[in-house]
Amino acid sequence: MKSVLFLCTGNYYRSRFAEELFNHRAAEAGAANWQAQSRGLALERGKYNVGPLSPFTLRGLEARRLTARGASRFPQQCTVADLEGASHIVALDEVEHRPLMRERFPSWERRIQYWGIGDIGFVEPDRALSLVEAEVDELLGVLTVAQH
Repeated sequence: MKSVLFLCTGNYYRSRFAEELFNHRAAEAGAANWQAQSRGLALERGKYNVGPLSPFTLRGLEARRLTARGASRFPQQCTVADLEGASHIVALDEVEHRPLMRERFPSWERRIQYWGIGDIGFVEPDRALSLVEAEVDELLGVLTVAQH
C-alpha cells in the first residue's frame, strides 16, 4: 500500500478534507492501492480549533454525499516518521507551510509538493474546499497514470 500525506497547519480543516476526499475517491479512480493520511505542522496555532474536525470539513464532505470516516480523530502533529512513511507528501499552502517545513523539518522542505490553498481568512471555505477537491482529483489522475 502506498500513502499520501497531506499537511496543513492544524490538521483540522484543509488537510483533513483532502485526506477524506482522497480516500473516498481513490478506489473510484483506479488507485485503490493508495491511502491518504493527514497531519498538522503546528497544532499549537489552532487555538480556535474546537473538537476533532472542522465543521467546514464536515459540511464540505456532506455536500459531496460523503461521510467523514475519521470524524472522531483529533488533529495529529506531524513527525519525521510520518514523512518517512509517506510515498507522496503534499502541503496545502506553500506560502503558509514552506516556512514551517523549513523551520521544523528542514531536510524535507524541498521534497514535498506544495499547493496554494489558503486558510480561513484568506480563502472562503467553500472556495478552498473546491480547490482542494480539484487538486485531489488531479493528484489521483497522476497517481493512476503513474501506476500503469
